[in-house]
Amino acid sequence: MAAMKGSDPARPARMTEHLHAGPTAWLHSVGGGITLVTAAVAVLAVLVTGLVAFPLIQAATVDQARQQLARQADAYAAAPGASRALDARERYLLGPDTYKLSTITASGTVKGTADHLLGPAEIAQVLSGQKISRTLATSEGKLLVEARTLQRGGGIVLTRSLKDVNAESAQVLERALLALAIGLLIAVLAGTLLARRLSLPLVRTAAAARRIAAGERTIELAPSGMTEVRAMGEAVNTLDRALMASEGRQHEFLLSVSHEIRTPLTAVRGYAEAMVDGLVRPEELARVGQVLAAETERLDGFVRDLLALARLEADDFALEVGPVDVAGLLEQVREAWHGAAVQAGVQLDIRLPAGGGSLAVDTDGQRLRQIIDALVGNALRVTPPGKPLVIEARLEYSQGSPEPAEGLGAGKATAGRPDVVAVDVRDYGPGLTAQDAAVAFERGVLFRRYAGRRPVGSGLGLSIAARLAQRLGLRLTVEPATSDDGGACFCIRLPRSPSGQ
Repeated sequence: MAAMKGSDPARPARMTEHLHAGPTAWLHSVGGGITLVTAAVAVLAVLVTGLVAFPLIQAATVDQARQQLARQADAYAAAPGASRALDARERYLLGPDTYKLSTITASGTVKGTADHLLGPAEIAQVLSGQKISRTLATSEGKLLVEARTLQRGGGIVLTRSLKDVNAESAQVLERALLALAIGLLIAVLAGTLLARRLSLPLVRTAAAARRIAAGERTIELAPSGMTEVRAMGEAVNTLDRALMASEGRQHEFLLSVSHEIRTPLTAVRGYAEAMVDGLVRPEELARVGQVLAAETERLDGFVRDLLALARLEADDFALEVGPVDVAGLLEQVREAWHGAAVQAGVQLDIRLPAGGGSLAVDTDGQRLRQIIDALVGNALRVTPPGKPLVIEARLEYSQGSPEPAEGLGAGKATAGRPDVVAVDVRDYGPGLTAQDAAVAFERGVLFRRYAGRRPVGSGLGLSIAARLAQRLGLRLTVEPATSDDGGACFCIRLPRSPSGQ
């Protein structure tokens, strides 16, 4: 989706430039963290592999050299002539110092470099047909020794220095180190690429969040990355749409309120200019004063409603909860609204339970009266002259509360007594559809829907009533019409005081 008009195309770059501020910022980023973790794991793997593999390589090289020396000794013992020819060729190819050959005469004399390595017992062991395979320590270092008996008599002794063997294993270790270094480099490169791939959706999401915080809207992030990253992007998209809807409602609400305020202001200004110009005759001053007072009261009502709505949003909104008699409260409502009802030609009808019963509740009486006044004011606005406006209090059973069994009186058992006080405010106006009832307590929605078509207010009163009910922990609902005459019915439900049950 396109960005809002007037948005700065360079803003995302400025918002993400802190990610490239320096090596310290990169180290604290997701990409840097993944790269460092990957590099650390690769280095640890290389170290562990080296610590385990190098001794194994060295031991394997020594075992291989011993086995090769043993095979050479067996070949000499089986075919001395052919072996000497092969020995000459091998020494020519591999060098003269691969191994050293000594002989043992039939009389037990050792000729060659091994003359000081074998004692009389070991020479006798070889001449008796036994093999000798061992590692001996000499002044020149450790030697691999293999001795065999010849078929024609006597024997041979092959020796090889472990220094030569270790030199060969060092070459193998160097190749292994090179392979591990290449593997480490590849792991670090792969970790860097993986980090870039994983962090890119997060960087885009963060940039989108900053654009939203800066006031830009209609930002749509394409789902990408892992499940958690996709969920984060979808959450940002949802937040963007919610902010757009909320700001749209606020804008429309301000338009509706400004329209409502402009109407009485126009009347006040018009009469004021007429009085300044001398157009108001003296006998009309009383009537003009009444109009000005009425319009001023209307403006004051709007201001009070706006202030009340602002206070309801505050965390320190105070409540004074105490025992309240709903019947007495409704009598106060009758007296307060009698004059307005007579002036509108509407009959104000207060109804109480026919069987009597206490209507005591524990709540904030002033706030409950404020809710009822808001509902009565809304109903009086839409009720046509000659029709009644009904305020009815009744007792109900809460959900899950056992009703009295058939044949038992209402006061037979405490468990069967009503535990909810319901107050209905019912008008006989044009009524509300199911779609209207779903948004009845949202500010300005019904005003925008029906402005100019039927009597409708700004929606502040119903919105304030809903927020007050929420603060008091009450249930305020729109009830279905109960008669063929239509109209709307709003119901307040309060828990009945235990002392009144």
